[in-house]
Amino acid sequence: MSETSLIVGAGPGLGAALARRFAGAGMNVAVARRNAGALESLLPELGPNARAYACDAADEAAVQRLFSSVAGDLGPPRLVVFNAGAFVRKGILETSVEEFERCWRIGCLGGFLVGREAVHAMLAATSPDRHRGTIIFTGATASLRGGARFHNLAVGKFGLRALAQSLAREFQPQGIHVAHAIIDGQIRNDARPGYGIAERGADAVLDPDAIAEAYYRLHLQPPSAWTLELDLRPYVEKF
Repeated sequence: MSETSLIVGAGPGLGAALARRFAGAGMNVAVARRNAGALESLLPELGPNARAYACDAADEAAVQRLFSSVAGDLGPPRLVVFNAGAFVRKGILETSVEEFERCWRIGCLGGFLVGREAVHAMLAATSPDRHRGTIIFTGATASLRGGARFHNLAVGKFGLRALAQSLAREFQPQGIHVAHAIIDGQIRNDARPGYGIAERGADAVLDPDAIAEAYYRLHLQPPSAWTLELDLRPYVEKF
């Protein structure tokens, strides 16, 4: 029986690349974002065992419905990726309470809600070995340091990283692999195919397919050697 994967925050870049990689590995694939209609063009690439769902990651009831629907349609997920986020680039003095809270709710509270439901699903499912499932959180440069005008991103990403660490320490002994991936750099955007190349050289931006391969490899790791945190960046990126 095929394993089921779930990507929450399945945008046209990394989210779509993850879906294609997981489908290529023979997995059932569930993709979710606020507007499920935006995923319809992706589904034919993923094969017959793929479904699209509408979900606001910051809405507790919506996240619970998502996991229930995925389990009913495709089976309980064994690989869950939280890839949702929001960012408003502004100075502290120009940022409204509503903007700050919205970015935190989507980027951090959403990670808690998705992570919690993933744990429920994985603990309830039977497993032939010590690996009950994998939960991966997408981080960023802002997971490690806050920059001027980047507080709306950094605060949520800092919290998401702490969440991943806490989940790992609580549930890895129960067979759930929790990983946090720091994406340090600009991900290639097919709408801007030459972005960064002329100034910095070939491979100067992150290839979403390469990131997706790294995520899938995290899922394949045996329990004797699990990665908690993975840094991915182009060779030209300073750090």
